[in-house]
Amino acid sequence: MTGKVTAKCAAMKLASYLRHEISSDELVAWAEQAMMEGEFAARGHGDVRDVVARLGLADVRAFGLTWEDCEDMLHKLGYSARVDVTAH
Repeated sequence: MTGKVTAKCAAMKLASYLRHEISSDELVAWAEQAMMEGEFAARGHGDVRDVVARLGLADVRAFGLTWEDCEDMLHKLGYSARVDVTAH
């Protein structure tokens, strides 16, 4: 992992998961690596670290991710989620 883990970085990774661009396993692996090796940006350090730590537990049944969990985490990071429904 290179660079600092920022709120934007964590929010974009969570957004990629919500858009099904990455799997839950990939999200968890990223979060675990970030917790072990990442340097967290000074701004919002506590919230970013808390969110990344929570994402690292998403593969444990008791700590799975609900839509509300994702909304709450994005809010902590200074972002919000929007859903678009389209026909396929």
